Amino acid sequence: MSAWLPTAPCTPEDCVAAPHPAVGPGRQLLRAASCAALLLAGAALAPLVRGCCTPVLRERLVRRWARLVIGSLGVELRAGPAPRTDGGVRTDRGVRTDRGVLLVANHVSWLDILLVAAVRPSRMLAKTEVRAWPLLGPVAAWAGTLFLDRDRLRTLPATVDAIAAALRRGERVAVFPEGSTWCGRRGGRFRPALFEAAVRAGATVQPMALSYRLADGRTATVAAFVGEDGLLSSLRRVLAARGLVAEVEFRAPIPAGAVGRRELAAAAQAAVFGTPVLPAPAAPVESVRHVADRLPAAA
Repeated sequence: MSAWLPTAPCTPEDCVAAPHPAVGPGRQLLRAASCAALLLAGAALAPLVRGCCTPVLRERLVRRWARLVIGSLGVELRAGPAPRTDGGVRTDRGVRTDRGVLLVANHVSWLDILLVAAVRPSRMLAKTEVRAWPLLGPVAAWAGTLFLDRDRLRTLPATVDAIAAALRRGERVAVFPEGSTWCGRRGGRFRPALFEAAVRAGATVQPMALSYRLADGRTATVAAFVGEDGLLSSLRRVLAARGLVAEVEFRAPIPAGAVGRRELAAAAQAAVFGTPVLPAPAAPVESVRHVADRLPAAA
């Protein structure tokens, strides 16, 4: 992976090593079996749902399935009021748009993908490695996920074009503009590249704040998927966690209007975090410019 890609200082040893309340082995096994059954069912039924169901029914089925998977892992989902669809014109708390919605959220865990699907099913932007994940990867591919090769960022402009085209068609696309996962106690800077798609399409940006807590209200890092952490080790922590709560909060939507991608990124970041976040690490090679800065501006 390129050394100048967005990175977070979070590591499993520094951020996830603290002990958390845990359930017994029997409960963990039951959770794993239930989750695997739901993922297998999702992988088997995804082509049928995608090809035969109406958009409204498909969205309801995806939302219900994602909530079942989250529940099977022993995670309680708490979500604020979600934007709605009204008469074929998407409405996001008073902001009307027929150009689609770009959902942007902070990134903590692989669970984030399920949280988005459970409250606002969308086309996801994910790293190419997700396609190879057992069970969840095939489901993501069948759901129309857009994949970005983080090792070949020269493909980023084409990815932005694809997102903009989807937004023009009135679709919802969900992205994690930090470019990397953080532990949940801190967050990263929202990179402006993906916001160029909203500018080009004239789409609304819908910020979402994702957080994980224990039943007593303390911030939990048990779900974090950071550093050199492996998917299986992260999954085992979630399966063992007792009283893990995932919270989703929608912030006020931001119309793209005449502002540029950097202004949109800064506004969305402020909406999600409410406070300044840690600065992104500087590129180790001064001659290397981020691909995002070479994207052509919207007309």
